[in-house]
Amino acid sequence: MPELPEVEVVRHGLDPAVTGAAIEAIEVYDERSLRRHPGPAEDFIDRLTGARLDSAVRRGKFLWLPLRDEEGDPAEALVVHLGMSGQVLLRQRDADDGPLTRIRLDIVHPEHGPLRLNFVDQRIFGSMAIDALLPTPDGAAGGCGSAQPSIPSQVAHIARDPLDDAFDDRLFLRRLAARRTTIKRALLDQTLVSGIGNIYADEALWAARVHYDQPTEHLGPRRARTLLAEVRTVLRRALEEGGTSFDAQYVNVNGASGYFSHSLRAYGQQGRPCGRCGGLIVREQFMNRGSHFCPRCQRIRRIRSTTSLR
Repeated sequence: MPELPEVEVVRHGLDPAVTGAAIEAIEVYDERSLRRHPGPAEDFIDRLTGARLDSAVRRGKFLWLPLRDEEGDPAEALVVHLGMSGQVLLRQRDADDGPLTRIRLDIVHPEHGPLRLNFVDQRIFGSMAIDALLPTPDGAAGGCGSAQPSIPSQVAHIARDPLDDAFDDRLFLRRLAARRTTIKRALLDQTLVSGIGNIYADEALWAARVHYDQPTEHLGPRRARTLLAEVRTVLRRALEEGGTSFDAQYVNVNGASGYFSHSLRAYGQQGRPCGRCGGLIVREQFMNRGSHFCPRCQRIRRIRSTTSLR
């Protein structure tokens, strides 16, 4: 499933093409890709036709394109859920849509001219939907790529991600210390911190030498801060390399794959020597997926009392 770096690569590629562009026509090939839209395909088409796009915004793994109203201020947004295999591809108008295109948007940009956005989704777990924008509780911008303190209602329950300028380290550390769970479950909890999926959780935990099943109450403030720093490092490295691509499903708006899969130290490395201590990386079952770690240098530690993270 696409994680923060993959979605940010898509957002970054879309932003110059959609900012200020007007939607001229919409084609819905498969209404299953409108499952999160509060209305039929006709409503989706009518409300989008003629709308002007404000920008491309991301929070965690969620992407949206604010729609300008008559006064010029965004009141609604086109929310894009990539799901397991969704792609947003930027194409020329005369390009072939292909058999997996579920929704097509023909747009015209004041500088770049006529363009096409294809929402491609092999497994049809993703979707597009028009959604109302709500004020952010903290008054800060809704996400990366936005200057507006607003967020779609479908995304409002999602916490900020560690690369968000408005991410509050101290608040996150306090909330993490108060949890009674294990650290990887906490990292995957999108209401606590967003954008960290299975791949980057394993990579950050390996870098911080923290076992995935480490109880959060026994993590300690110093290791928690180290882990948060490693999460940011891993996410930024993945962004620099265009995300992690294992097959043709994970591509940017031009259809190019990312290369972070060549830099993985833990995820998918089971049976190979740990790059730090030489012990073998193992994979254990975890929440219907796998956790990859080094048993030698990622051990569960317990402390007698939990120190306050202030």
